[in-house]
Amino acid sequence: MADKLDTELLKLLRSVDTPTVCNAIEVAQGKRGFSQFTRGTMVCSDPEGGAMVGFAKTAKIAALEPPSENQDIIKKRRMSYYHYMSEVDGPVIAVIEDIDYPDCIGAYWGEINTKVHKGFGLSGALTNGVMRDLGDLADDFPVVAGSVGPSHGFVHVREIDTTVSFLGITVSPGDLVHADRHGAVVIPNEVIGILKDAIHKLFVSERLILDPAEKKSFGFDDFESAWENFEKSRT
Repeated sequence: MADKLDTELLKLLRSVDTPTVCNAIEVAQGKRGFSQFTRGTMVCSDPEGGAMVGFAKTAKIAALEPPSENQDIIKKRRMSYYHYMSEVDGPVIAVIEDIDYPDCIGAYWGEINTKVHKGFGLSGALTNGVMRDLGDLADDFPVVAGSVGPSHGFVHVREIDTTVSFLGITVSPGDLVHADRHGAVVIPNEVIGILKDAIHKLFVSERLILDPAEKKSFGFDDFESAWENFEKSRT
């Protein structure tokens, strides 16, 4: 999947927030109605740290109850998970569904897992589950999670390299994901090639209303004229 994202686009995506990406997808598609974004309020380990961007490596976990399978099977799956996550080529993020939601208790993302995954070369983690160890997480490895909690419970891996769904989005392995303190968005494959131009077009259209609005003399007549130009330029 890494060949789908050129260096210039990756740099641009890392420089903008997730709401901008949502708007740019609508520009690229030429219509409103795009819906592959998270619902509800998520928590971000580093709200000022900017966005994470990458192709998804996925898994499902659970933590409320001890695993019912043989411990040898659990250990083997755990090592298979880490081997899967270690095979990184290009920008990659971990996207993990906690199937206990909305009763998640298992903080899978803490000091150890963030530092291990960063060491593997991943760029961050997105989950509907729990994170902990705030202040001790890996630097430059953002986590966008459903909640914060103190315990890992009986956390264990249930599935690897599988389609996951949570908080309004469905993510398949290899999907391009953008996430920050606002939540996350899955970028459709068909717009990746034109997304850079769509973002720049969005910037130009937004200035049509922002430039007049930032002037001291701004009034309703200025707004009415600026908004008409703005409406003509956007989706």
